[in-house]
This record gives sequence, C-alpha cells and structure tokens, in this order.
Amino acid sequence: MEGKVNRLKRLYNHTDKLFVVPMDHGITLGPIPGITDIEQAISAVFDGGADAVVLHKGLVRYYNNILTPASGELIIHVSASTELSPHANRKELVASVEHAVRLGATAISTHTNIGAHTEPEMLKDLGMIAEECDKWGMPLLAMMYVRNGNKQDEFSPTRIALAARVAEELGADLVKVNYTGSPDTFAEVISGVKIPVLIAGGPKMDSTQDVLTMIEDAVRAGANGISIGRNVFQHANPADLSAKIRRILS
Repeated sequence: MEGKVNRLKRLYNHTDKLFVVPMDHGITLGPIPGITDIEQAISAVFDGGADAVVLHKGLVRYYNNILTPASGELIIHVSASTELSPHANRKELVASVEHAVRLGATAISTHTNIGAHTEPEMLKDLGMIAEECDKWGMPLLAMMYVRNGNKQDEFSPTRIALAARVAEELGADLVKVNYTGSPDTFAEVISGVKIPVLIAGGPKMDSTQDVLTMIEDAVRAGANGISIGRNVFQHANPADLSAKIRRILS
C-alpha cells in the first residue's frame, strides 16, 4: 500500500483540501465549450492552483505536452457512456488500472450511478476496479451519483449518504458526491464515512458567487475538497476562478 500512500500525498499538492477539475465530459457530451482546447483548459486550472485534472486515456498526450515542475497531477477516468445512448446511465469500463499506471497517472476515477437499472453491473465494476487499484498501489476516486429517475433524490442527504457509503465499503479511497444544499444536511453525509468526501459541481451555475458559496458551505460541513468541472472550465476566466477556489481550500 506504500505506492497508494505516496500517490495520495502527491495529489494533495497544495493543502489538506483537494482541488480536482474533471475534464472527462468529451465522451459524454462531445467537445463542449471550455474543453475544446484541452491543453489550454488544463494549463488554466493548474495556473490557478488546481491539484489534479481528470482525463480519459486518449487525452493524456495533451496533458504531457504542458507538463512543468509546477503542474498538477493526472487522474485517469476509466468508465464512460455517451448522452446518445439509450442506456446513458450505464457506465462501462473503457480503461484498465494497469494502462493508467503505464500512462503515468497518480490516481484512478470511476463513475457509478446508484439506483439506475444497471446498478448491479456498475457496482461489480467498482468493486473490481478497487481491487485492481490496491494491486497497483493507485488511489481510487469514486464518483457516485443517485440516478433513480427522481431528480429530487439526486440531492437527498439520505440517498447521497448511501452512495458515499457504498463507495467506501467497496474500497474507494476518495468519494465524490453532489452537495446536498446546506452545511447541516451535508454534514450528515460526511458523518457516514471515514474516507475524504469531495463535492461535485453539477450543471453550470448562474454566478461565480454561487459556486464559491457552495464550496465554502461544503468545506464548513466537513468536505475534504471539490471535484468540479463545468463550473470551473466553462468560466470566463478559469485561472482566476481556480485561484479563488484555491484560497477557500487553503
């Protein structure tokens, strides 16, 4: 487990609060604004103080193009689906832990939709990936969402607490979940697990202040950091916003 411990230390490059920017949206949504030029997007968030980006394996070549001593870390996302699929909530494994190790990743991430019709298959995949991560000494970030067809449940403290606990029980080292909407209710989620909990950003929010307030409230409730994509890389100035987030997470 020494390799996993060392890699976790590398992830926490700045403070004890983790700042991850997922940029894995291209498979689901295509080349959406903000990640059309992936090198520019990566550079901007690293300039602002992000600890890591999440990429699919095919984009690692562009991450490597911008590596500097001050760069952040690489997390390889190993599951995917497209919005065109009739089974968009079914995330299939599209990469292996061994391949991510060869690509120089610091960690692995997966996406699991709790409550979806294909939940059993995704839980099996999550459990198997967790075992492979232990074998290779790779930290595992489990992105856990409630997708049972009821939009309200996606932000339910009870449902989100369940999703976080599933990730911990199956071997994840970090878990990403939706923010429940208030520090008090999110504290309920935090209390149900011992692994670090990161908040997701969800759809593009109305204002920068809304994003910053959500992060401040989540940290106050005990969140260990954030894993926010569109609300960072689609901002008018991702580097500036990243710097503001980094100050909150200091």
